[in-house]
Amino acid sequence: MNFDRKDYANDTLLHLYQGLLKPRMIEEKMLILLRQGKVSKWFSGIGQEAISVGSTLALEPDEYILPLHRNLGVFTGRNVPLDRLFAQWQGKTTGFTKGRDRSFHFGTNEHHIVGMISHLGPQLAVAGGIALADKLDEKPKVTITYSGDGGASEGDFHEALNVAAVWELPVIFIIENNGYGLSTPSREQFRFRYFVDKGPAYGMEAVQVDGNNVLEVYDTVRRLAEDLRQNPRPVLLEALTFRMRGHEEASGTKYVPQELFEEWAQKDPVENYEKWLLQEGILDEEARMRYRETIKREIEEGLRIADATPMPTADARQELADMYAPTGDSRDESLELRAQEIAAVAISPLNSQFSALSTELSPLNTTDKRYVDAISDGLRQSMERYPELVLMGQDIADYGGVFKVTEGFVQQFGKGRVRNTPLCESAIVGASLGLSIKGKKAMVEMQFADFVTCGFNQIVNNLAKSHYRWDQNADVVVRMPTGAGTAAGPFHSQSNEAWFTHTPGLKVVFPSNPVDAKGLLCAAIEDPNPVMFFEHKLLYRSVSAPVPDAYYTTPIGKAALVREGDEMSIITYGAGVHWALALAEEVGLSADILDLRTLLPWDTEAVRQTVEKTGRVIILHEDTLVGGLGGEIAAWIAEHCFTHLDAPVHRVASLDTAVPFAPPLEKVFLPQQRLRETVAKLRSY
Repeated sequence: MNFDRKDYANDTLLHLYQGLLKPRMIEEKMLILLRQGKVSKWFSGIGQEAISVGSTLALEPDEYILPLHRNLGVFTGRNVPLDRLFAQWQGKTTGFTKGRDRSFHFGTNEHHIVGMISHLGPQLAVAGGIALADKLDEKPKVTITYSGDGGASEGDFHEALNVAAVWELPVIFIIENNGYGLSTPSREQFRFRYFVDKGPAYGMEAVQVDGNNVLEVYDTVRRLAEDLRQNPRPVLLEALTFRMRGHEEASGTKYVPQELFEEWAQKDPVENYEKWLLQEGILDEEARMRYRETIKREIEEGLRIADATPMPTADARQELADMYAPTGDSRDESLELRAQEIAAVAISPLNSQFSALSTELSPLNTTDKRYVDAISDGLRQSMERYPELVLMGQDIADYGGVFKVTEGFVQQFGKGRVRNTPLCESAIVGASLGLSIKGKKAMVEMQFADFVTCGFNQIVNNLAKSHYRWDQNADVVVRMPTGAGTAAGPFHSQSNEAWFTHTPGLKVVFPSNPVDAKGLLCAAIEDPNPVMFFEHKLLYRSVSAPVPDAYYTTPIGKAALVREGDEMSIITYGAGVHWALALAEEVGLSADILDLRTLLPWDTEAVRQTVEKTGRVIILHEDTLVGGLGGEIAAWIAEHCFTHLDAPVHRVASLDTAVPFAPPLEKVFLPQQRLRETVAKLRSY
């Protein structure tokens, strides 16, 4: 192994040596503790230390790094206290996740590190979001993220590199090519030989280094970083290396030919660099032993502190509270109440009520707006209110989006904040988390709610769990044009809100009218937590109301009673509110019609009050019946309000089929006729 010191001072060379030695000695200690049962699992980076150490020490301390399982050198290189690292691995309270996650599945903004999730690929896009924030703020910074050769087979790898290339983001994507993805050799993962062959296809520079040569890694990353700070763009850096132990210790290494171990043992990054330093007279035996003793004492002291720390005590209230970042309260309550008064009748089929209401509330200064215009108005005013808010989505810039919600936004806010995206839903959602890490807000528009499946992992495993795991909020709103009734078929019509109401950490909002559409969208953008914001496409241009001109918010988590009666309660949301109102008017039904507005968290107290009042309940939603939110609400009513019921709780929903295309089929799929039949049945019970 050849080491070219170039013009680096001895202090720099020795600093790299200490950087290599510390993770190696920690690993050797962890393997002992693993055998003693004091650590539950370990992913060894022995033999690969030069990559994380060299790249970490080449960056400025405030530049972000997104490591993987085998990048202990990132954490030690950023001087993360060892007692906290050890506590993290032991599941102790003083670890970075309070015992809620293990290994390197954590981040620390103090040390500018964002840890991985087990799905491997998602952090690549998060790195892009961090770099985007720096670029928007005109900060000359670089972000580094890692991928193994196996993880590079995931779609997230392609999406993240593609977006970074298109947006010219200053990210160094380091690929640790160690020959295996767990037990699967590279020849069964891909057909090319080297990852540098991929770079030109993305329109980016690709560089290859000896991943076991710490000086080569350090020098290469340092030069690249200096250049990227001045000329932002992504670079693919392939580091050739080898994994000397199993994927994790329990998996063993029997699947690896012995000759590979013998070959790569000769390339050990710590031993070779130490030997070279001794030969060059940069390091002597006394200093070598002194470094080892110092690190050994640091390890022992860290373990002493971690071992003395008790395991966490479970507190259900605290666990639930920590799923979400705390929200502030900057609402104008008087304006909010007046807006709710409008919303209560604005969705009525009797349009004649609008003019009288507008006259009564004239000091509020309202303008008649369609649902889609109210969405646009709330988004525009939020952009004015929050300069850190960035909009991302397919065709949302000059084209204004397929529903024209952002038409004219580029002219007002510029393409930096109103960003067309490639067809890369996962990468864009991941980038939104990266923006949050840098203190920005993000709105991601799914062109249709159906397409959210392509970004599902980022939403339910990254956005939703981030605050619970390491106190990092995801200040993201995902807008979801949803619903049937437009003969758009199985892939542009789904009501998929129940996919997300089952995911703690998310908030799910579904307004039924223009007033709530604006107020809830503004509230969702104010909220520091990830919000899935559903907008029924059929309502975009078919429903209008006098909407307050000023900025206002409607509280998330509060239902609205849009019609009062005493025969029964219809609990619903979205288009279901309109179906219930129309039917009640048609058949002379005296019913409480409760618009949930928010589906996670939903308003249990409002549900309780209407159930106790009428004793007869229909839960109506456009989503299919089995697994829909109606089942959860019905179960809650049975558990908490059983003694107030005068009849069984009924659920009315769409057929348990995909959404059909032909209008006659779609009409049968949707629940309006079944609602009519159920109302008649419940009336006569």
